[in-house]
Amino acid sequence: MDFRDELPVDHRLANVYRIGAGLCGVVLLVFGCLGLADGLAFFSTTGQSVAGLTSNGLLSWISIATAAVLIVGAAIGGNTASTINIVVGTLFVLSGFVNLALLDSGANVLAFRIPNVLFSFVMGLVIATFGMYGRVSAKLPLDNPYWRHRHPEAAAPATSRRLSGSAPAGIAGPTR
Repeated sequence: MDFRDELPVDHRLANVYRIGAGLCGVVLLVFGCLGLADGLAFFSTTGQSVAGLTSNGLLSWISIATAAVLIVGAAIGGNTASTINIVVGTLFVLSGFVNLALLDSGANVLAFRIPNVLFSFVMGLVIATFGMYGRVSAKLPLDNPYWRHRHPEAAAPATSRRLSGSAPAGIAGPTR
């Protein structure tokens, strides 16, 4: 059985993944479009201010491409949106570290400054958190599809106990 079959299309977690990807995608799309509308130089290492952050044409196009990936993930939804959120969030955090190392150098092709680095860290953590919500935790509820997938031997008995209303000692029942 494929794991995608275990997560229902209408599962409540799918909405979290979609909303997170969509909102973050829209923010990046607006930032990128504002940068392009200002006619920024493509490879300027000094950049110009756009919405409180420095940007150039290259960063604007990268923001639009990233926004497109997130918005497509939001449109697809489910595990795909979750995985896209985790990957893009991780890339944002890594980008923050790389661009922090490149500040005040000629290799700063994205015209990053400290506010951009902080934005990259925060946005990366927000996007990744949307992707990991309900998927990565030490205490997932027993009705969580990710918990059931990781513990198939305990999932069937736990599900039957949950339906009957009893839980064995040491195992917490589902919380809502």
